[in-house]
Order: sequence, then structure tokens, then C-alpha cells
Amino acid sequence: MAEILIKNGFVIDPTRKIDGDVADVAIKDGKIVDTVSSAAKVIDAKGKVVMAGGVDVHAHVAGPKVNVGRLFRPEDKLFKSPMAQKNGYRMESGFSVPSTFKTGYDYARMGYAFVMEAAMPPLFTAHVHEEIHDTPIIDEAALPVFGNNWFVMDYLKKGEIENTAAYIAWLIRVTKGFGIKVVNPGGTAAWSWGLNCLSLDDPVPYFEITPREIIIGLMKANEYLGLPHSMHIHQNNLGNPGNYAITLDSLKLAEGIKPKNKFGREQVMHSTHLQFHSYGGDSWANFESKAKEVMDYVNQNKGITVDLGCVTLDETTTMTADGPFEHHLNHLNHLKWCNVDVELETAAGVVPYVYDKNIKVCGIQWAVGLELGLYATDPNRTFVSTDHPNAGPFIRYPRIIKWLMSKKAREATLDTFKYKDKVIDATNIHSMDRELTLYEIAQMTRSGPAKCLGLSNIYGGLAPGMNADVGVFDLNYKNMPSDPEMIEKAFLRAACFIKSGEIVVRDGEVLGHGHKNTIWVNVKMPENPQVMRDITQSFTKDYTVGLSNYPVRDYLAPHPFVIDVDVEA
Repeated sequence: MAEILIKNGFVIDPTRKIDGDVADVAIKDGKIVDTVSSAAKVIDAKGKVVMAGGVDVHAHVAGPKVNVGRLFRPEDKLFKSPMAQKNGYRMESGFSVPSTFKTGYDYARMGYAFVMEAAMPPLFTAHVHEEIHDTPIIDEAALPVFGNNWFVMDYLKKGEIENTAAYIAWLIRVTKGFGIKVVNPGGTAAWSWGLNCLSLDDPVPYFEITPREIIIGLMKANEYLGLPHSMHIHQNNLGNPGNYAITLDSLKLAEGIKPKNKFGREQVMHSTHLQFHSYGGDSWANFESKAKEVMDYVNQNKGITVDLGCVTLDETTTMTADGPFEHHLNHLNHLKWCNVDVELETAAGVVPYVYDKNIKVCGIQWAVGLELGLYATDPNRTFVSTDHPNAGPFIRYPRIIKWLMSKKAREATLDTFKYKDKVIDATNIHSMDRELTLYEIAQMTRSGPAKCLGLSNIYGGLAPGMNADVGVFDLNYKNMPSDPEMIEKAFLRAACFIKSGEIVVRDGEVLGHGHKNTIWVNVKMPENPQVMRDITQSFTKDYTVGLSNYPVRDYLAPHPFVIDVDVEA
């Protein structure tokens, strides 16, 4: 592979505490290196910002519910990319649920190197990996869902942490998964009986286990295995007024649990799309922000990481393994609804949604997501996300960055709200003067999420030996533009993006499909005869597929990066 030298850019690399120093970045054989030869291709980055490739800790970009969203919303395909007809590239379509090709191209245009598919139903894992394989340029991994899995609930009901861990290790290995995802713990299983779990102590029918027991048990199992990433949780009672109380109660469950810390992480819980879990009030009439109360706790507790789940004020497509929430949302907006049950494992729902500036609640939701980011005292534990596509499409990350960096941009958006005064009364956004720096943005989109995932030796920085994923952005660090729209423009279309040592984007145009990888965790644990007997019996009696047809074959998951985890007997 060709050598590349990026010269004279304003380098921002929190992994080495570099904040805007004018420096060169050298690349050889797909890696960052100290020096290159005189034959290296030179990219002049003078007057521009140079950062590592972005890392998206949580999005829904591949798998059956994403595909349902594509089929379910043909009107979403009316939004097309400007490069859709370019020779040599695949047709791009879709806005909130883009095609696999547009997904890869748009992430590359924004200078992103990695995305985590945040909810993989184990039974349909082959479909997830087929779509990952079909998505160009960006590296991907996927989190299997465990919070409503019948094996997990049965073992945890009996207090069998070791058996729970053995089952998780087996499932991650056969699905080519990455870690433990929990969605509405117990609530989605209760949905099979037409019920939900809206508090930590609501029992799941049949299993008589509570969300509290599921969360604690899965955190303990995660640390028993010593996985790269902490337990990744979508908490109960998402999206309802007053849910900040259960959010705080759930976060407190991380207290006293210690990380194994094999991969450099210090956390045992990642709380995802926190905006949807930070609401006060007891009805939509007195709905208000509780972002400060939630972030005050997060700031004080280093065992937790979060991502924001910012509302972007777009028409979008909500999709989640939280089946009862989607049914609830359908009753709120009366738009079309799809529900899916995945036997013994999980469920999902899909509902279109419009975050309308003329609706007070939508304006408050917009403010809550930004407040969380502005209240954060440790940007290395607080990450930019939209819970794509639930609060908005991932192509709005540059817009979120603009809002976080510019009070002027936030005020301009507030001025467009029909109920501006009511939004101001219910939130703190109008009184917040903080403007994040590019260094803090790099922490929230690069170094922080990479460390949270246990991938800081690969992504998120520009140290020699790391992946040569480098973005050059048309921003002058020493003379930032007075017009905040220039911030969004710069991060939406990178001046140059190098992925795995190859230039794949120049001036916002995609030049090549690059080298992509699927990352998965190979958990090596002594065989547990009881768990394997339980698995075999259940597949014989209960599943619609045979055990031999369940695992994902290697050809569906190309993996230069397989992370081995050895668990002692």
C-alpha cells in the first residue's frame, strides 16, 4: 500500500493530549507510522483540522428490523444522495433508513471509520452479517441482545452467574458478536403477554425475574468474562414523562461492580441514547428536562459511559427491540406500525415519526439531548449519537456538533420553534453558554467511544501503530469561522478521509470502497456441560432452526480483527 504524509495540519488527538498542534501524520501499510520515505504521497492540510476517524458507539444500520424499515417506508427512499448516479458506484437511496451502500458512503464522507450495530437478534445474525458485509468502507461490529433472552432469564432467576456467562460466551462466539446488549430488560419478554416492565421491580411473567436482577446479573456476567465493552443498556420506560427516576435507579446498579479492565476500560455500564431516558413531569402537559439531574450523577460516577441520542428535528423511522414502546408510540402518532417477535430471544417494532418544530414536546426533546452533552464534565465518557435512526439519521452528527459548539446556532434553532417560550421554561438550554471545543468533540466522537468499546489500540487516535483512519476537515483551528454553519459543512463533507491507509474521500466525493473489516469477539471459555446440554435440548424442542444451522459461518464475517478473550476455568 502507498505511503502517505499529511502535512502541516492542526492535529487534534486526545489520546496523546495533542490540541491543535501543527504537525504531520505519516501512514504506511494501513497504519500510522513515525516516518515515511520521500516517495510518500503528500496531502497538504495547511489551515485544516486533522483528526482520527470517527467511532459511532451506537446505531441501527444492519439487520432485519433495519430492512423492515426500508421495506416499510418506500417514501423514505425519495431522499437520494447527490452521488446516486455516479459511474462505478452503487445506487444510493434512503434518508432515515439508507441503503447499505449509502450508509457506508455517508459515514465515509463524514470521516467515520467504525460503527457499532447496537441490537443484533441472534436468530437472524446471518442477515445482520450479510448487510454488514454489503456495506462499503466503514468497519462494523454488532451487539447481540440478551436482556429478554429465555436462557439468560432462566439462569439468572436461579442465581447462576457462571452458567449465564457460559451461555453468553457461546452465543457471542457463534453469532460473531461483540458484547452484551440489553433492551428494556424483561419488558420485551413481558410484551409476549401484552405487558411491560416500567419499573426495576416489575416481574417478568412466567420467569418471575425483575429488570433489576437482569441488569445486575448481566453486568456480573460481563465482568466474569472480561469482555472488551461494558454492558450496553437501553433502560426501561424509555420515552415517557418522569422516566429519569428509573434511569437514575438503573445507573446506580453499577455501583460496587468492578471492571476486569483487560482492555483499558474503567466502566461496567454503557447507558445508551440517554436523551430518551432523562424526562421529568408526570404527563405530556408538564413534560420537562431532567438532563441536569441525570448528568450530575453520571459526572460523579466513573463506572458509567453514555451516548446522547440527540433529536435532530427530522422526519425519521423509529426502530427498536423495545417492542412495547413502539406499540405505545403508534398510539401516540397513529402512523403505521410493524411488530416482530423473535422466538426465545427478543422482539422489535418499527414506527415512522416526525420531530416537528411546531410541537412543544419535540422542542424539549431536542434541548434535552444537547443539555446532556453540555453538562458533561468528562467528554471521554459522553458520546455523540442520535440512536440512528430513532432520534434522527446519523448524517446529522455534524449538525449536533454545530449545536454543541455554538450557542448562536442553538439560539437560531430555538427561534424557529412555535412554542419557544414553553420550551425555554421546561429546559435549561437557553441559559447555557457553554460551547464545546474541537478537542472535546474529538473526545466525544473519537477517543472516548473507542476506549469505551475496548478498541483504543485500533481506533480513535493517531499514535504510531494504530489504524490509518484519518480525517482532514476544512476548519482553521486558529481562526474558527464566525458562521456556525461552516462547522456543520466541514464535518458533513470531509476535505479528505483516509481509511485503512487508502484515500476514500476527497472534497466530499467518494473515490473508492477501501478496506472494511468486521470485528468480533472470540470468547474462549472451558466448555460448560450443563449449558451445552440446555442449549441442545432447547434447540431440539423449541427453536424453528437446528443447532447446526444457527452459527454464522466465517465467510459472512471477514475478520482481520478478531479479539480473543480467554476466560479462566
